[in-house]
Amino acid sequence: MATADLGAGEWYPKDKVCIVGIGEGLEDGKYMRWGRATKSEFQLACEAALAACADAGLDPTEIDGFCSYADDRNAAPRLSAALGCKELKTSVMQWGGGGGGGSGAVMNAVHAVACGSANYIVAFRSLCQGQFGRFGQSRAGQRAVGDTAFQAPFGLLAAPQRIGAMRGRRHMALYGTKSEDFGRIAVQCYRAANRNPRAVMYGRPLTLEDHQNSRMIADPMHLYDCCQENDGAAAVLITTVERARDLKQRPVHILAAASGNQYGAGDNPFRAEMAGANFGPSEHGGGVAQRLYERAGITPDDIDVAQIYENFTSMVLISLEEHGFCKVGEGGAYVQSGAIDWPNGSCPINTSGGNLAEAYIHGFELQLEAVRQMRGTSTMQVEGAEIGLVASGPGVTPVTDMLVRR
Repeated sequence: MATADLGAGEWYPKDKVCIVGIGEGLEDGKYMRWGRATKSEFQLACEAALAACADAGLDPTEIDGFCSYADDRNAAPRLSAALGCKELKTSVMQWGGGGGGGSGAVMNAVHAVACGSANYIVAFRSLCQGQFGRFGQSRAGQRAVGDTAFQAPFGLLAAPQRIGAMRGRRHMALYGTKSEDFGRIAVQCYRAANRNPRAVMYGRPLTLEDHQNSRMIADPMHLYDCCQENDGAAAVLITTVERARDLKQRPVHILAAASGNQYGAGDNPFRAEMAGANFGPSEHGGGVAQRLYERAGITPDDIDVAQIYENFTSMVLISLEEHGFCKVGEGGAYVQSGAIDWPNGSCPINTSGGNLAEAYIHGFELQLEAVRQMRGTSTMQVEGAEIGLVASGPGVTPVTDMLVRR
């Protein structure tokens, strides 16, 4: 597979650090709809970490670091004590961004391991919306502060309105994108979930007609354009290439990672968007994707499979453009071409079902599916896949990316 030298120099941790184990916190072998978990969120986090160690063949007492994001409630010292870890050397939380921090948690673990701050780090996310509140409900309080002051007074109270609908409708107005184009993304995700027994939507196929006939949530976002709300946990175990030689799985190398957002995003994304940014400053087009490719020394043409965070299908289409799979404005035509479809597309996406149809664990289940693709063990395996992308969290700030290779 040919790669391009973009002249930016190699990323220091490139190929020095790898993922050696993956694990999940499930019940009866599946992720759960929100409110269905009988275990605590903390217990699910512990089970995911233990499963990642078992997958790698590592004694969990050797874990000496934890990285998470999106204000995960399961604190590293408590996890370390519960798992009997000998010592806690590193604990890092990626600020802000909700699901935008998924690849950032891995990136922070990579930095720590590459620099010798820890030996075996678990990057994870545990989420029980049945225990701590649903993300799909409005959280507007008595006072509107920060970004909310620019949104709540105008009725923008929930994520489908603020993220999926506004950007989706704008893309339709500027470029002629159709609701069916968003629907094709949902159909691919459901097709993948129906090959994946862990998926909440396993056994529930979806057609484009089903998508079009589903109820409207926030115009133009239909029901099947919106991610699920779920309970569960997911984790990956990260260490150096040298230590990986003593473990049982073939390592999946972390080729590059990147994080960031455009100028002004931390103030108010809608104000920055109106100033001319491409669909808001929180997407990967503000330099994150370019830095990612430069650090890895590849181009989008080198990517065989992609896991793209889908809070809403409109954001997946925009993310495809911003990662260079097609030009800005051509996302609709790109998905119409079948490029994202398995098995014949040039770059199949979300091959476990993703947030739409496998489970919404704040997107961290996408990291696990990227590893499975590189191992050749996915339930929707892309033949000969050598390089995989994970794009975390379009529609929030900051966003993060990662690339893995066989």
